[in-house]
Amino acid sequence: MTNLVSDISPIGIEALDSPTFDAALTRITLADIARSNTVFGGRAAVAYGVKRLLRGEAARGALSVLDVGAGSGDVLAYLTRRWRGVPIKPIAADWHREAVRLCAHRGLLAVTCDARHLPLADGAVDIVVASQLLHHFNRPAAQRLVRELDRVARLGVVISDLQRARTAELWFRVGSRLLGFHEVSRHDGVVSLRRGFTRGELDALLRAASAAATVRRRPGYRLVAYWRTAHAHG
Repeated sequence: MTNLVSDISPIGIEALDSPTFDAALTRITLADIARSNTVFGGRAAVAYGVKRLLRGEAARGALSVLDVGAGSGDVLAYLTRRWRGVPIKPIAADWHREAVRLCAHRGLLAVTCDARHLPLADGAVDIVVASQLLHHFNRPAAQRLVRELDRVARLGVVISDLQRARTAELWFRVGSRLLGFHEVSRHDGVVSLRRGFTRGELDALLRAASAAATVRRRPGYRLVAYWRTAHAHG
């Protein structure tokens, strides 16, 4: 298995970079991330990507959606509520056992695994989403991760991540204090933003991983990339 330390982005360390981080603090941090996704546009950004991916796609019954790095499962739960006309079979994957427990508590099918080595066959699920996951890895590891997400997706992939900007960091510092985030969450949020991408950087990374993605800016200093996989045309 790929060495964890060698794959981590060199720009700071976040609590969730370790799958063995304290369980109680993991729950607190994931709760803060879920609130951040609601207030600062994280879940809406993923939904935008899925909507674009499904444009022109004829309904064929339920869609299986795998969220890699699902955290507490808040994004999956939001997607399931949003697409009422199209039944969604949500699947959560995370390497934190506490995150998987939280997802299971929501009633989601959840599995503990390493995002870099998903225990799934090629094209096993319809759509793969990854929210605020890519920035945790250095560039070579991120490219390998993109190829792994592409491998297991039958229809397509949606990646949502943070747009690096000083104003984004300022807004987060203020907003996270007003919302009462834990100090670990406030620290990790700043590190995440510094690890984020410009639109050009994310586009270049995805193309280097052979993903013909469309990258869009979204509210809340979010970047969303989406693309159809080879399985979708096979």
